[in-house]
Amino acid sequence: MGTKAWDYTKQVIQGRWFSVFAGLIMMVGNGSTYIYGTYSKVIKTEFNYSQTQLSILGFAKDLGSNVGIFAGLLAEVAPPWVLFLIGSVQNFTGFFLIWLSITHRIPQPKFWQMFLCVCLGTHSSNFANTAIMVTSVVNFPDRRGIILGLLNGYVGIGGAILTQIYLGIYGPKDPSNLVLLFAWLPSAVILVLSFSIRPICIHKHPEELKVFYHLLYVSVILAMFILFLTIAQKEVAFTRRGYTNGAAVIVVLLFLPLVIVCREEHVLYKLNKQNEDSSFNISINDHQKPHSSITTEKTENSRSYFSKIWNKPERGEDFSILQAIFSIDMTLIFLATFSGSGSALTAIDNLGQVAESLAYPSEAISIIVSWVSVFNFFGRIFSGFISENFMIKYKLPRPLTFAVAFFITGIGQLIVAYPSSGSVFIASIVIGFGFGMQVPLLFTIISELFGLKHYSTLFNCGQLVVPIGSYILNVDVVGRIYDKEALVDGIKLTGRGLICTGAHCFNGSFTILSGATLFGAIVMLALAYRTREFYKGDVYKKYRDDVWITPTDMEFYHLDKKKIRD
Repeated sequence: MGTKAWDYTKQVIQGRWFSVFAGLIMMVGNGSTYIYGTYSKVIKTEFNYSQTQLSILGFAKDLGSNVGIFAGLLAEVAPPWVLFLIGSVQNFTGFFLIWLSITHRIPQPKFWQMFLCVCLGTHSSNFANTAIMVTSVVNFPDRRGIILGLLNGYVGIGGAILTQIYLGIYGPKDPSNLVLLFAWLPSAVILVLSFSIRPICIHKHPEELKVFYHLLYVSVILAMFILFLTIAQKEVAFTRRGYTNGAAVIVVLLFLPLVIVCREEHVLYKLNKQNEDSSFNISINDHQKPHSSITTEKTENSRSYFSKIWNKPERGEDFSILQAIFSIDMTLIFLATFSGSGSALTAIDNLGQVAESLAYPSEAISIIVSWVSVFNFFGRIFSGFISENFMIKYKLPRPLTFAVAFFITGIGQLIVAYPSSGSVFIASIVIGFGFGMQVPLLFTIISELFGLKHYSTLFNCGQLVVPIGSYILNVDVVGRIYDKEALVDGIKLTGRGLICTGAHCFNGSFTILSGATLFGAIVMLALAYRTREFYKGDVYKKYRDDVWITPTDMEFYHLDKKKIRD
C-alpha cells in the first residue's frame, strides 16, 4: 500500500497537470506589475514626485516587465530552474530596496536609483513568464491558445490576489507593506515550485480539453469571489479578521485546481496499471530536450546567412529569430502593440491618479485597481478559449480577435476622457478586460506564425516595443498634460507632489490614448487580412498525430472517471 501511494504521489508531482498547476500559482506572483497604481501613490507622497516623474517610474515598470530578451535567449540554452533562480533573486532585490526606501530605513534614493529598483523588480517577471509559458506550449502544443490564456489569466488576477493577501496579513493601514509582500512571497513560491516546470515527453489523450475547461471553471469561481470581496469591502467596513478570512478563502480556491490534477493523475495511474504490459505505458522524460524536437529539423542549404533572412519559410514553420523580426507580419505586430498595447498600459498605470483627480476616496481607488486586475483575468481567459474556438470551428484569423480587444480598450479610454459619476469603475472593467484579451493573443499569434523553435526569444521580442509606446504616451502625453493642467489650476509642488483635480486633468490625454488604440486595431485588421488563408487551414495539424488512447483504453478511462465521481 505504501509503495502504491508513493508511486501515485510521484506520478502526480512529475505529471504535466501538476506542472500546469504550479505554473498557475507562480504566475500569480507576476501580477504585481498590474497594480503599480496602488503603490505608486505611496512613492509619490513619500518622495514628493511630480506626475511626470511618476510616469517615468511607470515607464521603468513597463520597461522591466516587457524587455525579456535576455530571459528568452537564456531559455534557449538553460533549463527552466536557472531562469527561476535569477528571477526570484531579482524580484526580492528590487522590491525590497523599494520598501526600504519608502519606509525610510535607508536614505532616500536619487530618482535614477528608484528608476533602477522599479525596473529590476518588475524585470524579474520575464524569467518566470518565459520558463513557464515556453515549457507549457511545448507540453501542450495543440492547446497553446487555451494554456496561454489560463496562465496569463492568473497574471492578470494576480494583482488582486496579492492585494487581498496583503490585506489579510498586514491590514489596510500601511500600503508600504504591499511592496514588502511583493518582495518575499513571489520569490518564495517560485523557489518551492520551480522543480515541476520542465518539458515532459508524454503522449496526449482526447480528454485534455475537458480538463482545461474544469480548470477554467475553478478559475472563474476564484475571480468571482475576488470581485464579490472587493465590492463588499467597498460597501462594508471590514475588520482585521474579515480581511484575514477573505484572504484564507482565496488561498483555498488557489489550491482547488490541485484536486483536478490528482483526479486526472489517478485515472491515468490506474490505466497505466491495467495496461502495464501493453504499449499504453506512460513514460515521462526529465531530460531537457530542445524545443525544436517537436518540429521538423532545419534543412541544410548553401545560401549565405543573410540571404536566408529574406528567404523565409511558410507561416507556421520554424523561423529563425532574424527571419521573424524582419518579416512584414512581425512589423505589423510591432506597430499594433506599440500603439495599442502601449496605450492600454498607460491607461492602467494612471487609473489610480484619474480616480484621485476626480475625488474618489482611497478605498474606491484600491477597488478600481483591483477590478482592473480581476477583469484583466476575464479578458485573458476569454481570449484564450474563445479565439481558439473561433479559429478551429469558424476558421477566423486570431488577429481579428486582437483587433476587437483594441476596440474594447479604446472605448474604456473614452469613458475616462469624458467621465460621469462612477464612470471610472466602468472604465476599469472595460480597460482591464480589453488589455487582458491582448496578452495571450500576442503570445499565441507569434507561436502560430513563426513556430516554436525560437519561441522563447520571439515572444519576448513581440512585446519589446510595448514599454516604448507606454513611455511616450505616459511621459510626453499623460504626464505633461496633467502637470500643465495642475499649473493652470495654480497648484504648486507640495509635500504630496503636483496635484490636479477635476475632469480636465486627463480629458485630452485619454482622448489621445483612445486614438492610439484605434490605430493599433486598424493595423491588427491588416494582419488578419494577410493571414486569413493561413488560418483557414489546420494550424495544429502536425501536433494532432499523437493521440495514444485506443478505443479499449478510452472505455477504461471513462469507466474510471465514472467511479471517481460516484
